[in-house]
Amino acid sequence: MAALLLLFLFLFASSALSQDSLIGVNIGTEVTNMPSPTQVVALLKSQNINRVRLYDADRSMLLAFAHTGVQVIISVPNDQLLGISQSNATAANWVTRNVAAYYPATNITTIAVGSEVLTSLTNAASVLVSALKYIQAALVTANLDRQIKVSTPHSSTIILDSFPPSQAFFNKTWDPVIVPLLKFLQSTGSPLLLNVYPYFDYVQSNGVIPLDYALFQPLQANKEAVDANTLLHYTNVFDAIVDAAYFAMSYLNFTNIPIVVTESGWPSKGGPSEHDATVENANTYNSNLIQHVINKTGTPKHPGTAVTTYIYELYNEDTRPGPVSEKNWGLFYTNGTPVYTLRLAGAGAILANDTTNQTFCIAKEKVDRKMLQAALDWACGPGKVDCSALMQGESCYEPDDVVAHSTYAFNAYYQKMGKASGSCDFKGVATVTTTDPSM
Repeated sequence: MAALLLLFLFLFASSALSQDSLIGVNIGTEVTNMPSPTQVVALLKSQNINRVRLYDADRSMLLAFAHTGVQVIISVPNDQLLGISQSNATAANWVTRNVAAYYPATNITTIAVGSEVLTSLTNAASVLVSALKYIQAALVTANLDRQIKVSTPHSSTIILDSFPPSQAFFNKTWDPVIVPLLKFLQSTGSPLLLNVYPYFDYVQSNGVIPLDYALFQPLQANKEAVDANTLLHYTNVFDAIVDAAYFAMSYLNFTNIPIVVTESGWPSKGGPSEHDATVENANTYNSNLIQHVINKTGTPKHPGTAVTTYIYELYNEDTRPGPVSEKNWGLFYTNGTPVYTLRLAGAGAILANDTTNQTFCIAKEKVDRKMLQAALDWACGPGKVDCSALMQGESCYEPDDVVAHSTYAFNAYYQKMGKASGSCDFKGVATVTTTDPSM
């Protein structure tokens, strides 16, 4: 199997370039025509992406990201864990070759040591923490430990009995690893990295988990899942799993370690038995996930605390082994065209992933102002556009006129509807343009 390169990419709105990114995607290289590093960087720039993660420390990729300002996470592959865990000199050499050789021209921010070691490479679990410590020691020696964090991604399956979240705990088999790992993360100020896949939870539940609950779709109050111990209400699988991890850590007396979700997504195509791997479900999940994260909704246990999340993945991997769904997690084909256009209402250019149809909806200038106001009222009401940014004192209040406000609301609705035919008409007072009205 070809060596997997995962780029975890953080995405941000063009109106908030100075803010920390909260959303990311990852990219595998098991494709027929993998874009060159230069092409990958060009796509990232076109999507306003300012953070990436490499699944290794590929030299060509690190050079391509030099002087771009993009924040880069590099990784120690699983097959290098043993050597690094047994020798401080090996770890120091790795840091010299893969970090110091490129930093600060390439803005390396994190080293991910291994990937899902406890569940996919169990024979290396006993050396995982040693590897982390040796890499950390090498960073200290290089005087880079304050700039670069060290952690390791885990499958959420290391958490047992994840519902109710308040009763969740880590698989006790791994306590000899988990406890010293959490001590390390706490002492270095590093996050717990967790891969969260509601798709698999839904499929494996045999109908127990409703599809809407997995997709972040609105639920009636009586359909929400309630933790009987905390009385916290859960409206989606994602939040329940993240809170289960928080509770599992608190069970071991660790309460101040943040969580970063390093993988989450939904496949857009599946085989005959993979009925829910569809474009519609993939678009719904990823669009709702992005909206959930950028709104800084947080989780029921930690409301208002955003959970930085990486979407799996940027490109479809057509040569990846396994079922059809394994080849179809991407937002893009490798020629740069989108698999589907994300529906993001009022989120700016969070991920302008439609590179072939950059169109927008604006209000016409020479139309009846009463008709324009009525259309604006509909968009912000029955059209369910979030128009809070148009309130006095908010970011899009100025200029305070009905044309500008209508353009904001019309375009938000048009993008939310996936630029569907007829979604930019509003009884004749709107029109489609290729000029971004926010620029």
